[in-house]
Parts: sequence; C-alpha cells; structure tokens
Amino acid sequence: MDFLRRLRGDQAYRTGLVAVVFLIAIVAGGSLVRRGANGGPPTAYEAARLYDNVRSHIARDYVDSIGEDQLYRLSVDGLLRELGDPYTRFLTADRVQRLSEATSGNYVGVGMQVDIRDGWIIVVAPLPGSPAERAGLQTGDRILEINGKSTHNWTSEEASRALRGPEGSPLTVVVDRVNFEQPLRLRFTRGRVHQSAVRRAAMLSPGVGYIDLKVFTDSTADEVERAIRELTDAGMKTLILDLRVNPGGLLEQGVRVADLFLDRGDPIVRIRGRTPDTNRDFVDTAAQTWPDLPLVVLVDGRSASAAEIVAGALQDHDRAAIIGQPTYGKGSAQALFPMNVEDAGAVRLTTARWYTPLGRSIAQPSEPERSELDEEPARKRTRFRSSSGRTILGGGGIVPDALAGDTAQPPEAAELLHELGPDVRLFRDAVTDYALGAKRNGNGIRPGFAVTPAMLDDLWSRMRTRGIDIPRVIYDDASPYVSRLLAYEIARYVFGPEAEFQRRAADDAVIAGALRAIAGARDARDLVAKAEAMGAADEKKALQE
Repeated sequence: MDFLRRLRGDQAYRTGLVAVVFLIAIVAGGSLVRRGANGGPPTAYEAARLYDNVRSHIARDYVDSIGEDQLYRLSVDGLLRELGDPYTRFLTADRVQRLSEATSGNYVGVGMQVDIRDGWIIVVAPLPGSPAERAGLQTGDRILEINGKSTHNWTSEEASRALRGPEGSPLTVVVDRVNFEQPLRLRFTRGRVHQSAVRRAAMLSPGVGYIDLKVFTDSTADEVERAIRELTDAGMKTLILDLRVNPGGLLEQGVRVADLFLDRGDPIVRIRGRTPDTNRDFVDTAAQTWPDLPLVVLVDGRSASAAEIVAGALQDHDRAAIIGQPTYGKGSAQALFPMNVEDAGAVRLTTARWYTPLGRSIAQPSEPERSELDEEPARKRTRFRSSSGRTILGGGGIVPDALAGDTAQPPEAAELLHELGPDVRLFRDAVTDYALGAKRNGNGIRPGFAVTPAMLDDLWSRMRTRGIDIPRVIYDDASPYVSRLLAYEIARYVFGPEAEFQRRAADDAVIAGALRAIAGARDARDLVAKAEAMGAADEKKALQE
C-alpha cells in the first residue's frame, strides 16, 4: 500500500493535523472520558471506536484532503513517537536497505570516500581492493563527470546515488588530477564493496599498536582478531582500541570482541526484556588468545550500543583501562520486524535493556535526572565494585577511568567558526584548495613540515578571494586551530591518508593520555591502576582549581 511506501507533508502540516485530531478527540470521545471517570478506563473496543471516529472526521471534514493510506501512515508514526523511545521507529524499505548495508559493511558501488569542495567531488581515498582502487582513482582527484553528466554542485547524496548501481554495470568518470594537463577518463565495473569495520590498524610508537574500530558489523570480531595478529607480528606489546565515534551495531559482534580479551566463563552482558526469548546472558566461551596484552580502550560521547557493551565488560573485569569522555548511554537493544506488505519496510522496536556483568545499566537518564547527575555524580550514581574491588559508577554511559580530551572547541576556534557562520564551507574549500595547490607546486614541503605564517597569509588570501569577510584579528587569534586543519589537509593530499593519521594522532589529547598511562605499566592490571590514578589526580586538580 502507498502509505507504507512514502511519507508526505512537512512538520507544520503534521503539527496542524495533531491539533485537529486532539480537538475532534475531545468531542468524539467525551462519552468515553465520562465513562472512564465513572466506571474505569475505556475498553479496547471503545478505544478502537474512538480512533475510528477521529479518523473518519479527519478523512471527511478536515480542511485539506488526506487519503486513507496517508492517515494510516500518520497514525503509525504518531503511535511510535508517543512511546517516547528515540530508538523505536518505522523504517521505509530504502532505510531498511541502508541499515542492512551498515550492519554488513557490504554494498554495490565503486568504493571510495569523497568530499565536496568548491562545488566538486574530491576523492578522499579509494577503499582497499575496491573497483575505484583497481581503476586507479587517487586521493585528491576531482571528479568532473559521471557517465557524461557534470558533477558540479552535486551533493554527497547525489554523488552516492550516481556511483552506485547494479553489480557488474559499467561506469565512466572524468577526473582532474593534479599535475596532469588533461582530464583523465576512467572506466569501472561496479562490484561488491566491503567497508571494513577496522578503519585503521597501525603502530603508534615502538611496542604500541592502535586499532580504530568504527562500527560493529557482521565481520567486526574477525577483523579485530586479524588486526591484532598483524600488529603482534609487527612488535606490538600494548594495544589501544579506539571506540570513539563508534555508534555500535550488532550486539553479537560486541560480545565476540569482548570475548577476545576475557577468560572462559566471564560474563559479558545481560539482556532483559518482557518476553522469554529476549532474556539472555552472554558469557565468554573461549580462553584468551592474548591474556598478557595490556589494553587501553578510548571512548567518547559518540561511543554507543555495542561499543559500550565492550567498554563496560572490559571495565567491570579490570581487563582494560578506559580513557576519554563518558559514552553516549544507549542501554537498550532493538529488533527489526519486517511488515507483511510489499515494499512496506519494517518496524525497529526496543525489545530489551542490557546490563554490564556487574549489573550496571548505562542508559542515559531523563533530563531532570541527568542534571542531578552532572551536579553531583558521586552521590547520585549507583556504585559498583569491579573484579579487583575498584569503584565503578553506573548510569549515564560508561564513565572512563581517566578523563581526557576536552570536547569543547578552544575559545579562539569557536569565535572563528561563529564569525564564519554559513561561510565555514567556503573556509574549508580554501583549506583544501591550498592543500591541492601544495601538491601541484611542491613548495618544498616535506613530511615533517610546519605551517608557517606565510602559509597562513596565503590561506587568508584564498579566503578573501571566495568572499569571506571577517576581521583578520579573529583569524590570527585562531591560528593554532587553523594551522592544525591546514596541516591535516596538506598531509592528506600531498602525502596520503596515512600521513594525515600520524599528524592527527600526534595532536590527539586522548591518545596522549593513553600513552601516558601505558608508559612504565608492567602489565594489564598495572595499566588499569595507572589510568585510575591518573583520573583521581586529574579530578583532585580540577577541584582545587
């Protein structure tokens, strides 16, 4: 049915409709309200009659004509919204498809990361083993045409739709490449692309390995295990597992990743719901492969769901030092229920809540409760004892053993971004333009380059050329922030994504905190103790200030 295929109308329209529904409900349901006051709540049959009366009045008497299919669809949306659960929602067929791609990491296309700069699609990096890489696309290529159509002023969504298509279908792109006089015409065959959950596995320093884990898809645990083996072969003695900006994904994969670091029989997570099939205890099923590998887990406010399951289990068992900022606090599990109608999509329903091995719920409280937690965290939060007897707090996300990485922008950077306003896009265009110019001209830039005042002056000129009109003093005050952005962009387009990562890692306060905890730690338990001591010292210092 059409109502399950498309939702039409804007927010103002819906608001007006809700008001009319409410008014008619008062009239049509008055007798039911009186009955409730005199003899208890309306029966299910009477409630259904009330709904049918309201729907009939809207269909017949509302100022605008609304089809029956749309009325039912609006009813579905309203029903789910009134549950007050941000994770329960109706997904159209195309959103179900996108969710499937996100949880599998697989899609059909050419496989590359892109950005929009100066109205053109810029290749950030082709994915390893993808059709884009095989066809020879490079970081910094500017895509001028896709299948004969100019891409100027396309959005990222338009570019994504054009690059995707049936498996085996042909695709031709025209690219402008730095230091090539004429545009290049490249031909592809669209194929299956796997977006790895492990976005980066590298050695940060002698003995310290790093894994950036961005999502929990159906291959995450295998990818993490493979990355650990490769890093161990490269000399890794301590692992930093980065779960920042990881929205989660498949619960079972979170369990399997935690299983890699815990002992057989250790509880990992408990799931509790209303129906018997939603109640389950997940327990480690295999001995550790790397029992002596010290582990640091990095988290922030965008670490959620399965990422929190991993962090919570490892923290409860004192297996990892947790460093960063408190996590998002998504303590519930959802199930997807396809609708038995053609192209109808599915309902994603919260069916259970989950708890760490110690029984902690990390779900964010309501707004009033959250304010109380922020004001007096030690008193308001429930306290638990870890395997070694450490105090761990429940509620409001996973609280790190040591806080690191202020999420707020430096005042000078915030002032610059405020002054730029909608011109921040033009500012980013200017930064990328400088980086591509550096790649084109060389300018004597070496991998360990420093951003000079002359480079900042050149960037300022490019900003002015694009019509950016802000006080120079604001730009100059924010020069440390601007210099970092410019350095990252030059490193990416001149030397490649790996060079950009090394630059960012060197400036990363959370990674710096992890390295500080790792330094001198004798084993995994000692690392956890050092991180906790760091957190206590920082908290004491903050109170004194």
